[in-house]
Amino acid sequence: MPTPFESALLNLKLFDLRREPVLREARAWFIRDFNPETLADLDVVISSDRNASFRMVLGYWDMAASLVTSGAIDAGAFRAAHGEIFLTFAKVRPFVDDIRRLSDEPEFCAHLEKVVMSDPNALAIMARRLAGMRAVTRQAGEP
Repeated sequence: MPTPFESALLNLKLFDLRREPVLREARAWFIRDFNPETLADLDVVISSDRNASFRMVLGYWDMAASLVTSGAIDAGAFRAAHGEIFLTFAKVRPFVDDIRRLSDEPEFCAHLEKVVMSDPNALAIMARRLAGMRAVTRQAGEP
């Protein structure tokens, strides 16, 4: 089990990595513009020039979550420091089983899913974050 200090250091390093310009842009796109409602919508994105952004964001968060599932970072400290992980997973959650089956990658986002869903309030948090994101998106679209 990591000490609180060790968890804090790793959380700070993860936060620093999020500031890398290409990842930052990909995360902004994912949060703001990636809003598939159906598997067909998701397929359009995966088949577009945004495939790299899609893979980068989910790859980053799954890697970060693997530090929790491996015991390197305390789960509570991680979720407290990286709340974005809930909205990120909420956006792909309806499609995870299909992606795993269609890509023949049964472990796709497994660490991400485990960390998010281990929070006892995960469903409520994801619903709140999705509603908040949709409200902001609607407001941005108004004159």
